[in-house]
Amino acid sequence: MLEGILPLWKEKGMTSHDCVFRLRKILGMKRIGHTGTLDPDVEGVLPICLGRATKAAEYVTDMGKTYEAVVSIGRSTETEDASGVTVEQNLAPKRFTAAQILDVLQSLTGEITQIPPMYSAVKVNGKRLYEYARQGQSVERPSRKVLIREISLLSGGQLFEGTEVELRIRVVCGKGTYIRTLAVQIGEKLGYPAHMASLVRTASGPFRAEDCLTLSEVEQQRDRGILEAALLPVERALSEFPSVPADDGLLPKILNGQVLSAHPLLSAHPRIVFYDGSRAVAVYRRHPEKNGLMKPEKMFGMAEDKR
Repeated sequence: MLEGILPLWKEKGMTSHDCVFRLRKILGMKRIGHTGTLDPDVEGVLPICLGRATKAAEYVTDMGKTYEAVVSIGRSTETEDASGVTVEQNLAPKRFTAAQILDVLQSLTGEITQIPPMYSAVKVNGKRLYEYARQGQSVERPSRKVLIREISLLSGGQLFEGTEVELRIRVVCGKGTYIRTLAVQIGEKLGYPAHMASLVRTASGPFRAEDCLTLSEVEQQRDRGILEAALLPVERALSEFPSVPADDGLLPKILNGQVLSAHPLLSAHPRIVFYDGSRAVAVYRRHPEKNGLMKPEKMFGMAEDKR
């Protein structure tokens, strides 16, 4: 049975669920989970969790992401990306300096407020927004705070001119950020309608583009019996949490999932990971009801795997 994290390069035209469906057929296993959806028009890094690594999928989903996007200034769409119907268009000649654009990007760095697009999977009253949108309905969407750690201008030159101006940017951001909404916000600050012309996710947490295989490469390596070498250990998904060695006296209690006295590191961190050598055995967090204690959130040790 395969086990670990498969950094997949999701190609355009597929949903994240399509990728999981294909992988289940290629690998002949059911215990597979993806780590957050990518729209069909978006390509890029999609870590796939196999075997016991599926327990860590939510941690990868919560990690920061890096994207490269093309923002088109001059036209907005109902989906905020290139696939949508045009909502507003302004074909007047436009002229922006690099300094103007950098000022706008700086103003959108840090914690910002976004309103999720109608064509998104966010739920309102138990129903996804895209379901309302497909029925021609518009509902009030709750705003959310997201973290933009960095926006870089990748396009060269000091002057950007035209009726529809394209800017290439790199965005390092936290969970829940909509890059297409960010494209619209950039346009608003420049005074024009805008949309996201294209998007590539170049990193998801510690998983990078250079780590990735396409579905066809996965199939080829599986047939040649060398796919295991491409898998990354589940511990990579836990790298953002402090690691604590489980000594011989503590290890049996951890493997049995016991509630324990809270570790001092939990005063500054939401979670810690106990290790038996180089192998993660459990993620612990503060007990939500019992002060001074901690409880397991995820178990990766042998005791649970045998139950």
